[in-house]
Amino acid sequence: MVTTAQPSSAAKRFWTALPRVLLGLMFGVLGMNGFVPFIPAPPVIPADAASFAGLMATTHFSYFVFGVQVLSGVLLLVNRYVKLALVMLAAVIANIFAFHITMWPAAIVPMPIVALVLWFLACWPFRREFGAFFLSRP
Repeated sequence: MVTTAQPSSAAKRFWTALPRVLLGLMFGVLGMNGFVPFIPAPPVIPADAASFAGLMATTHFSYFVFGVQVLSGVLLLVNRYVKLALVMLAAVIANIFAFHITMWPAAIVPMPIVALVLWFLACWPFRREFGAFFLSRP
């Protein structure tokens, strides 16, 4: 009889926490960069992308987006309200992809793809709870 070794509970906790922590760091740091720019902007930005970013800045809508990113990142890092943070980040990541697909497709690799993969990995332990979103009736 051949038995396969099951991962220990500590290993499971580590591999469950890793994407959550990385996603929290990613959005916490990049969200803070929206308030206090410490990461330099890319040297070349397509005109449509620059116009869109400029409009978000002049209307202060970017504060809302960056605030959601920071709040979600902190919630993921402190391991509180994780499902809420993941739902908030789902909207942010969807908008990031819409931005890159329509205005800056050359920059969709690597960061938006990495964020999406980390998001799916962080959501995986909650897949049963998130299944309720896909019910046709309440």
